[in-house]
Amino acid sequence: MWKILAKAETMTIRSVVLLFTTVCCLLWGSAFSCVKIGYRLTGIGTDDRMSQMLFAGMRFLLAGILTLIFGSIISGKMLLPKKGSGREIAILSLFQTILQYTFFYLGLARTSGTRSSIITASNVFLSIMVSSIIFRTEKLTLRKALGSLIGFAGVVVINMGTSDLGGAVHFTGEGFIFLSALSYAFSSAFIKRFSQHSDPVMLSGCQFVVGGAVMMMIGIIMGGRIPVVSLSGMAMLLYLAFVSSAAFSLWGLLLKYNPVSRIAVFGSMNPVFGVILSALLLGEAAEMNVLRTAAALILVICGIIIVNAVSATEKEKVLR
Repeated sequence: MWKILAKAETMTIRSVVLLFTTVCCLLWGSAFSCVKIGYRLTGIGTDDRMSQMLFAGMRFLLAGILTLIFGSIISGKMLLPKKGSGREIAILSLFQTILQYTFFYLGLARTSGTRSSIITASNVFLSIMVSSIIFRTEKLTLRKALGSLIGFAGVVVINMGTSDLGGAVHFTGEGFIFLSALSYAFSSAFIKRFSQHSDPVMLSGCQFVVGGAVMMMIGIIMGGRIPVVSLSGMAMLLYLAFVSSAAFSLWGLLLKYNPVSRIAVFGSMNPVFGVILSALLLGEAAEMNVLRTAAALILVICGIIIVNAVSATEKEKVLR
């Protein structure tokens, strides 16, 4: 099955792309509420950033181990770094895990969750810009830019009506959240490039191990701790590790065989799924405006359709 999935013929089929990206976004969307539940189960305070970083490091380290174990079982061979892949793993762990999540946790301490959600969603457009202008792996078109902006508008819509959009802007707050989104954009472009000659699942697993270990050390050195150790808390940590392991592995495979723009735009669904699943898992249904959520989802879907539409005179180039 793995050999069938890990082929361009399979991973470029539109129905397969839609299915797998939706699964990834559902998993990532569930992480918003499950992280909050995990903090509650482990006794980590909402303002205790270093303990949160320690928790995240444990999650990613475990995610890397799970990725390498299950990836090896499914593929029927040990997923080990190839000679010369250490540099690629270091670069990915720096951008995809260390910088992205360090900036996110530090920035979140000085800005609101609503602002963070909107700024983070800019990684869709940033990913397309980085891959087109800096890495030159695809052409930036008006259609891609328009679709990305429409999808981003959906994220803005779902966050409308909240009371925390006003106030001053801080570089160490909103600025750090933007740098987190930019780090993610660079990581997508690097995955696209490195996966052309290295197994994306191996890269994902190894970079999580390295990045998770670094974040754990930062958290511990800066005074982070896990106040409450319980079976339920560890079970939630295991689920969050599974979310990262499964979602990033699938996402990496999709990026290997498709243009970054085609896959990145689906990331606009993350905040929408996050709101819906928070209503279900955290009992926040009263805070969810059904009409606004529906409008946001429609905008996101329209953005995805526009980016993925191929005109008669334009054919996307898939890097083999």
